[in-house]
Amino acid sequence: MAKIIGIGNALVDVLVHLHSDELLQEFSLPKGGMTHIDRKGLMRLRQRLVGLPSERATGGSAANTIHAMAVLGNTTGFIGAVGDDETGRFFAEQSRARGIDTYLAVIADEQTGTANALVTPDHERTFATHLGAAVQLGIALKDVDLSKYDILHIEGYLLQDQIQLEEILRTAKEAGLTVSYDLASWNIVRDHHAVINGLIRDYVDIAFANEEEAIAFSRQEDPETALHKLASMTDIAIVKVGKRGAFGMSKATGDEVFFAPGLSKPVVDTTAAGDFFAAGFLHGLVHGQPLATCLDYGNRTAAEVIQVMGTQVHPDTLRRCICGI
Repeated sequence: MAKIIGIGNALVDVLVHLHSDELLQEFSLPKGGMTHIDRKGLMRLRQRLVGLPSERATGGSAANTIHAMAVLGNTTGFIGAVGDDETGRFFAEQSRARGIDTYLAVIADEQTGTANALVTPDHERTFATHLGAAVQLGIALKDVDLSKYDILHIEGYLLQDQIQLEEILRTAKEAGLTVSYDLASWNIVRDHHAVINGLIRDYVDIAFANEEEAIAFSRQEDPETALHKLASMTDIAIVKVGKRGAFGMSKATGDEVFFAPGLSKPVVDTTAAGDFFAAGFLHGLVHGQPLATCLDYGNRTAAEVIQVMGTQVHPDTLRRCICGI
């Protein structure tokens, strides 16, 4: 069975339910997107969130995918960087508890990154992210033998350092790994379109996008047209269309478009839905399942995480959602 390693921002999610969109407007946070904030912005945001109920969980897009894949029984690893603080130790302990080979650089005098997931009454989540130590993940990469793995899963959020991201991708390809890339957020795709286009063309084998990201990437309004654009540049392309399901194309099956309908489940919080979709899809892929089945697995795992606050799906529940395992 193929081994998969993720690399991304090692973050701890702070999940907060808002009563309205007012705070998003106050902080100029594009709804449904991800915005970087500095330490001063983080402290100001925390002051505004005082008194609102919150929960803490491991986070970071690639980390979420790897955690879910580990629960599903896959051999996994994760590369990242944390601060020398209690939050960083929490992230490391949670990762190792799931059996993940964890390669974390510990950065002195830096805070572990936090992703403030602001959930509005319509269940949409908007991230205000302070990266902190997470940006120094390249230090951890130097100590990892990538040749022990078959697939690298990477998040588009790493575009905060384009040079480092391209170096990671080049290193993975030179080591013979298949590269799986999640476009991460529509506003990142919009703001870094030319760079992302080049990275996907030169390095990416499997590309994940939601509807908004695919439209921003292709500059086409129709998700199927956007899918064809992605598929022309990769071996496998996936476009998720929310509760409706997901489309997929593969070079191995030519121009055929596959579609798997979504599952109707009550929505509590959409945080990590795309990350869990990637986990289910990649689980199917490493077990030799056809593309249509991989899409269905992705829909099933995504449907579980939207029913809970954050990413804390019970392991038995996640395993049962795929063929009763």
